[in-house]
Amino acid sequence: MKSLNSIGIAMAFLVLGPVCAGPAAALDEVSFGTNWVAQAEHGGFYQALADGTYEEFGLDVTIRQGGPQVGNRSLLIAGQLDFYMGGNLIEPFNAVKEGIPTIVVAAMFEKDPQVLLAHPDQGIERFEDLAELETIFLSNYGYISFFQWILAEYEGFSEEQHRPYAFNPTPFIVDPRSAQQGYVTSEPYQIEREAGWSPKIFLLADHGFDTYSTQIETRHELVEDRPDLVQRFVDASIIGWYTYLYGDNTAGNALIKEHNPEMTDDLIAYAIDKMKDYGIVDSGIAREKGMGCMTEERVRSFFERMVAAGVTDGDIDPTRAFTSQFVCQGVGLGLRAELTDGD
Repeated sequence: MKSLNSIGIAMAFLVLGPVCAGPAAALDEVSFGTNWVAQAEHGGFYQALADGTYEEFGLDVTIRQGGPQVGNRSLLIAGQLDFYMGGNLIEPFNAVKEGIPTIVVAAMFEKDPQVLLAHPDQGIERFEDLAELETIFLSNYGYISFFQWILAEYEGFSEEQHRPYAFNPTPFIVDPRSAQQGYVTSEPYQIEREAGWSPKIFLLADHGFDTYSTQIETRHELVEDRPDLVQRFVDASIIGWYTYLYGDNTAGNALIKEHNPEMTDDLIAYAIDKMKDYGIVDSGIAREKGMGCMTEERVRSFFERMVAAGVTDGDIDPTRAFTSQFVCQGVGLGLRAELTDGD
């Protein structure tokens, strides 16, 4: 098997020509802000930095991790960051409404990892059964976003079920007639460790919440003035994600733990397994056209759901929130085939 570095260099030549291959070429400095502290859910970006993929694409990348008191989206808007790792499509829709000149150029997660969790012994077997529960613990954002969609699309759910979720699983653990929001890659792990049992997991993406997630956002001016830079950052990030999921991710995980010393090997391994098991990154159209791919049909579908739920203003053009100019080109599919022996 070829080394990952040689594969990355080959991909750079294939996509870009010799522009970024020469050792004497100056690297373009790029700043990238995430929306939370370093974790496996950011793994492809850290991998591309740690194993030299960004450098092979002619980029000197700095990752600035997010957190509770870090406003990386604001820094992107202000021109202090080149790229930002956003969540789902709701914020980009709002940016269009407010005239904020940002745009999504890739979506690394085919599925949003948001879940609702229930106790395993309460007869909750289908998503619709969650409506029978007395309590659903939700963050403020969860309440005004995906819970409004649930209320609009599913019968039996009610406002009265909502209770504040303070990112502490104890109230859920002690109340068998409750549900709790979370990410499939983290909260179930925490509950298993604290409660000693595995919760029932309902991935919203598998029940109609069809947004993309973990998006790469930038400003319009960078797309217009430096499309080559945008293309290289997107392509290198895609290569990083294939390597992180299917290759040797030692370097990426080491950098994650350097940025976030509280991260553990066990949680990283759990998150990677869940991303694979649930097709969070590599499923759907990504299997055909490569990770990062976004389609107008899918964006419009989610937009219409959010408008119907009263989450998003319907008086905008949702296609202004994203561009597929830099994705859906099959970048990394050859690497995936090699790393997985074609599986």
